[in-house]
Amino acid sequence: MWASFLLPAFLLFVSLVSTAPPETEQNQGSTIETNGREYRVFQSTVTGARVEYVENSGVCEMMFGVTQYSGYIVLETPNQIKNIWFWFFASRNAPQTAPLAAWFNGGQDPGCSSMIGLFRENGPCQFYYGNNYQPSLNMYSFNQYANMLYIDQPVDTGFSYGNITDTNTAESAAVIWGALQAFYEAFPRFQNRDFGIFTEGYGGHYGPAFSKHILDQNNRIEKGETLGQRINLVALGVNNGWFDPYINWESQIHYSYSNSHRQLISAAELDTYLQDFRQKCVPELDECAPGDQYICRNAIETCSRAIEGPLSQKADFNTYDIRKPRPNDNAPQPYDNYLQLRDIKWQIGARYRYSECTMDVDSAFNNAGDHAVSFLPVLEAVAAANVTVLIWAGDADWKHNWYGNLEVAKTLKHAGQEEFNSKELVPYTVNGVELGSFKSAGKLSFLRVYNAGQMVMYEQPKLSLQVFMQTMKQRAIFST
Repeated sequence: MWASFLLPAFLLFVSLVSTAPPETEQNQGSTIETNGREYRVFQSTVTGARVEYVENSGVCEMMFGVTQYSGYIVLETPNQIKNIWFWFFASRNAPQTAPLAAWFNGGQDPGCSSMIGLFRENGPCQFYYGNNYQPSLNMYSFNQYANMLYIDQPVDTGFSYGNITDTNTAESAAVIWGALQAFYEAFPRFQNRDFGIFTEGYGGHYGPAFSKHILDQNNRIEKGETLGQRINLVALGVNNGWFDPYINWESQIHYSYSNSHRQLISAAELDTYLQDFRQKCVPELDECAPGDQYICRNAIETCSRAIEGPLSQKADFNTYDIRKPRPNDNAPQPYDNYLQLRDIKWQIGARYRYSECTMDVDSAFNNAGDHAVSFLPVLEAVAAANVTVLIWAGDADWKHNWYGNLEVAKTLKHAGQEEFNSKELVPYTVNGVELGSFKSAGKLSFLRVYNAGQMVMYEQPKLSLQVFMQTMKQRAIFST
């Protein structure tokens, strides 16, 4: 079935890609050999970071002539070393002029690898159902339109490693800016191009914070307060995000009662949970402010015990996708096994064990109280800077559900807030087929995606590529 469906598009892509001239402009630097693998090395003059990478490993991307780089951006200070794993895929179409976008997985909690997004959502290859050994071509990869950069962060996430990990979102934002500066200096042809950030889950923290840090650093560069490459941030997309603890925790209660897939609680239980939220959770959240580690950590524990814990145990369901049974969290995914293969790791230049999601990172952020901090004010600052913002959500995700994501979009203060809130959701179509519902005003769009959990890009690939392209083109999303 797949072969007959994909062949016409495949031939079109081959025709487009094979006519593109090869990319050659980059800072060559020197070479080193580690564990029998040769890496190209570039030393940044701005941050002092090193970029150590292999070129065109032949892994994942199956389209002829598409350049890829994979390796590490090494950030060092006298007391710290952070080896940040990255994997870059050039655009399949017009890579010399296509924009650049970065993907960051957040996860149910922080500490999940962006290789999830690469191999299971929007990357050049995927492990489709029933194929447990080799990846297959993804015809709806985001690098169909943009040059794509996947980054594992913080340290101890995915293939990234070092002697210390980040403990909160603000620390991660500074690391990502340093990593991007090194990338731009090593590959200068991407400087000054439009840049977008796309993320999910805990990306409701990451996306706004990384974007705001980039904007702040741009201002400092323009004022001569720091050195660096100005990053032309034009778009931010977050699906099923954890933005604000008040909204997200309360939305779990309402969603458990009235979602369109599966009612989990009764009307009486709805009232009881809402009362517990207001009397137990809200007072502690009110005391939490960035930097109040002890108070914020207590708020997380209280809200988890009162709301998230008992609700998530109410029935046998996957908190990422209410339509599915509770997963075996210890069962590795096919792509996970693939990335553990010695030959594959050697080819792509990975020199550390792969970890899909790391509890050490989650614990570090949790102990810092990061989960309980609202990133709505940060997102508002990004929207005010004329960045196109997309908030979208698969409607079967329970933990970071579309109820809460819609409330975030409605609460967000921006120039078009009144217009946005006056509109109703209307059908969102792809080539005339209704796959979701949406509304937009100015540069803010919200999209509910039908029949998808948090893995929106896997379950609705055509829709996902369409909204990605529309957002990267700095447009509010629209039906086709």
